[in-house]
Amino acid sequence: MKFKLLVAASALASLIPAWAESSETIEPALQDVITVIGQRTAGDNEDEVSPNLAPLFGEDLTRVVARTPGAARLGNGELSGQVSYRGMSGERINLRIDGQRFASGGPNLMDPVFHYAPSPLVDVIVIDRGVGPVSDGPGLGGGADAVYKRVDFATGDTPEFEYDLTLSGRTVNDGLILGGMVGAATEKWRLSLLGSHEEAGDTAFPGGTIAGTGFERGAFGLSGDLKTELGVIGIDLRRHNTGPSGNPPFPMDIVYFDTDFARVRYAHTIRGVDIEGSFNSADVTHLMDNFSQRPSPSPMQTSATFADGTTVGFDLSGSGEAWGGLLQIGVDGEQADHNVRITNPNNAQFFVTPFPEVKMERIGMFGEWTRTSGSFNAELGLRIDQHDYASGEAVTGPALPMGPRMLAGNFNTADRSGSDTTTDLVARFWTDQKNGLSWRATLARKEKVPGYIQRFGWLPINASGGLADGNIYVGNLDLQPETALIAEAGFDYANDRFFARPTVYLRQVDDFIQGTPFDETPGVINSPVEMIANMNGDPTPLKWRNVDARIMGLDMDTGYDFEGPLRVDGTVSIIDGERRDIDDNLYRMPPASLLLGLTWEGEAYSLTLESQAVAEQDQISVTNEEMATPGYVVLSAFADWQVRDGVMLSVGVENLLDHLYRDHLSGYNRNGFGDVLVGQRVPGAGRGAFLRLSLRG
Repeated sequence: MKFKLLVAASALASLIPAWAESSETIEPALQDVITVIGQRTAGDNEDEVSPNLAPLFGEDLTRVVARTPGAARLGNGELSGQVSYRGMSGERINLRIDGQRFASGGPNLMDPVFHYAPSPLVDVIVIDRGVGPVSDGPGLGGGADAVYKRVDFATGDTPEFEYDLTLSGRTVNDGLILGGMVGAATEKWRLSLLGSHEEAGDTAFPGGTIAGTGFERGAFGLSGDLKTELGVIGIDLRRHNTGPSGNPPFPMDIVYFDTDFARVRYAHTIRGVDIEGSFNSADVTHLMDNFSQRPSPSPMQTSATFADGTTVGFDLSGSGEAWGGLLQIGVDGEQADHNVRITNPNNAQFFVTPFPEVKMERIGMFGEWTRTSGSFNAELGLRIDQHDYASGEAVTGPALPMGPRMLAGNFNTADRSGSDTTTDLVARFWTDQKNGLSWRATLARKEKVPGYIQRFGWLPINASGGLADGNIYVGNLDLQPETALIAEAGFDYANDRFFARPTVYLRQVDDFIQGTPFDETPGVINSPVEMIANMNGDPTPLKWRNVDARIMGLDMDTGYDFEGPLRVDGTVSIIDGERRDIDDNLYRMPPASLLLGLTWEGEAYSLTLESQAVAEQDQISVTNEEMATPGYVVLSAFADWQVRDGVMLSVGVENLLDHLYRDHLSGYNRNGFGDVLVGQRVPGAGRGAFLRLSLRG
C-alpha cells in the first residue's frame, strides 16, 4: 500500500506544472447546504434547505438529512440511523466527516459515518444533489459531508475569541445534549476546541415505551491551522466514546464504541496552482452483546462480539486555471482493516471469527474540469480506482458445532483475495439564472465494489451491513462491482415570492447487490448453511448476489412567500425501485412523502406548523419477504426566537396528536423488554417537547 501511495503522489507531482500560473476559487455547483444550528441573518443563501434551523426531532443527524428532497432515514437506533438517498443507502453513499472518508467499525453498521457527527459540533451538512463529483471520492449514489465548526483566521496579530455552543433537551426520551466549539485566532494561526455530551433514556410512543433506545455519547477534540511561508498546515484530533446504547432492530446492543480520528492537512499555492493534501486515520474499537440491555437469553445463546476497524487514508490534489475553467487533478486512497470475533462469556471454548482479518485497499486517480463562466456551465469528471481485498483464515473454538467448523474449513481453502478496477464518469451541466430560471442536467456512470460483509460473510448470522431486518445472510466471494448509469434533469426557479427545484432521475444499475434465496428450494433445509441458519432462527437464509435493478423518481423542494408574515415550504419525494432480472420490487425502497410547513415570520421570531405525510408502501420485495406498511400523517410545531445577537432559543412539540406510526425503513424490534412486540417494526416517537439554546459570539 505504501509503495502505491508513493507512485501515485509522484505521478500527480509530474502533472502540476502543466497548469497556468493563476487560479481562482470556483464554488461547487449542484449542492444542498443544510444549516443545523445557526443564527438568523439577512440574505440567507437560497441553496440552504428550508427550514433553515432544523427542529430537534431526534439526536441523530440523519434525521436532518432526511428532511431534504430524495432523502430518508433507516431507523436502526437513536445513534445508528443510516442515510437513504434516491433509493440507495449505506456504503453506496459517499458520506464524510469534515471531508474524511473512513470505514464503520461494526459488521452491522451500528456506527455509520454520521454516528460520528454529534449535532452540537456540526456547522453545516453539504449534500451533493443527485451525483457526487469525482473529486469527493467513489460512491454509487451521491454523497454528503458533515462539516465541523471551527474559527476563521482573524485579521490582526491580537487573538480574537469565538464560541458556538448548544444546550438542548427533549422530553420524549429525557434527552440532554450540550456541546459546541470555542476557539481563538490571529491572522497567522487558529485553534478550535470541540466537545459534546449526549444522553437519553428510552423513547416513549403512544403505546408505552420503546425499550432499548437509551444512549450515551461523548466527543472531544481540537482543530488547528498555522500559516507559514511554506503553506498552511493543519491538524484535527478527536476522540469519540459511545457508551451503552440500545439498538432494538439488531440482535445485539452497543456496549461501547471507542474511536480516535486524526488528520494532518496541508494547503499551498505554487505558481498559481492550489495544492491540497492530507493524511488521516480512524481507529474504531467496538463491543456489542445480547444480554446487558435486553432480556438475557439462555447461557448457551449468550453472546458478546468484539469488532475493530482501522482506516488509514490520504489525498493529494492540485487545481488551477485551464481551458477557460478550473482543472483539478488528484490521487487518493485508503486501507481499511476489519476483524470480528464472536464469543460466549459463559464458555471460553466458544468463539468464532466470522470476518477474520479482512483488508480492503483502494488507490485512485481523478481529473475534474469545471467551467462556470457564461450562460452555460459544466463539470466533467473521470475517476479510476484500483481495489484489492483479502481475508485471513476463519478461527473456530472447540465448543462450536461441527457445521460451522466445516463451513470455516471450506472458507479457508477458498481463494479469499482479489482485485477490481472501477471507473466513474460524471458530466453535470447547468445554466445561469435568467428570469429566475436555471436548468440543470447530469449524466454519469458510477461503480462500487462489494463491501466486506457481502463478500466475506462465510457464517450464516444476522450481519447484514445495517439492514436490521432479522434475516440471516451469507457472503459471496464471486460478487462483481455494481455499475450504475444515471440520468437526471431538473430546474431551479425563484422569484420574489415563489421557488421550486424539481428533479427527475433514472438509475439503471447492473450487478446490484441484494440478498436472494440461498438456493432454489427456500424453506427446504437441505444444506449445511440452511441447517445452521435454522438453528439461529431463520430457515430461509439469504445470499448476497448480483442482480439487475432500476431506480427512478421525482423529488422537489418548493415554497411560497405570501404578502405579510406567512410563508409555506415543502419537500416532496417519490421513489420507485424494481428488479430488472425478475418481476419483483427492490428491497426497502422509501415510500412517497410530503413535508409541508406553514411559517409565521416575525422580525426576530418565527412560528411553524409542520405536517409530514407518508404514503403506504405496498411496492415491496417478495423475494426478501418484505412487509408492507400503511401511510401516516404526523403534525408538529416549533418556534425560533432571536433573543439578541448571538442568542437563539428554539422550542417545539413533535407528534402533536400523539399518533402511532411506523416508518417503512425502520427495523424490526428484537428487544423483549418494553411495549413493542418482538417482530414489529419499531414505531416513531410519541408526543414530546424540545428546547434548544444556541449561543454564538
